[in-house]
Amino acid sequence: MMILRSSPPSPFGRKIKIAASLTGVRDKIEVVVADTNDPAEVLHKQNPLGKIPVLILEDGTALYDSRVILEYLDWLAGGGVLIPAEPKARFAVLTQAALADGVLDAALLTIYEERLRTAEERSQKWKDRQADKIARGLAVFEAAPPKGQRDVAHIGLACALGYLDLRLGGKWRQGHPNLVAWLAAFEAEVPAFAETRAKP
Repeated sequence: MMILRSSPPSPFGRKIKIAASLTGVRDKIEVVVADTNDPAEVLHKQNPLGKIPVLILEDGTALYDSRVILEYLDWLAGGGVLIPAEPKARFAVLTQAALADGVLDAALLTIYEERLRTAEERSQKWKDRQADKIARGLAVFEAAPPKGQRDVAHIGLACALGYLDLRLGGKWRQGHPNLVAWLAAFEAEVPAFAETRAKP
């Protein structure tokens, strides 16, 4: 049995749970909650960066971060399931996945600014920069959402939008009708999306 170190609200951990479902290996993975704020947490030995998710293989090997774990799950499924094998399609999908991760990173940095800094330390300029990244990323996806087989780009975008719903009040939904419809279709087709939704 493999072990996934994550936490319910983690959008990057959610990506792995959904990917595991889509590749048919969800029943081979035990999810063990990790507390990234606890300095005594064994997570810091499993990943020196102290970040989640981490996938512990049966031989004890630790894989991180989510991009590497997604590659591993695709390989485990025989390849071409989550990441296309054909070069042109592969790099197009990986670029879309990177954009989705960038939107997620900007959202996380916005939340960290509020949670980890005192009111005097917070920078509105910094928050505005992250908001601009999110807006530009969503504009690209609104114009051309991922199509076809549910791959790493689909998973990444769905988890990014889900995180924006969870932590930033779903404000993205205004002005993005294509993405609203796209996410509804993804949720209807991929039950793991609803199953992995964290409570606010």
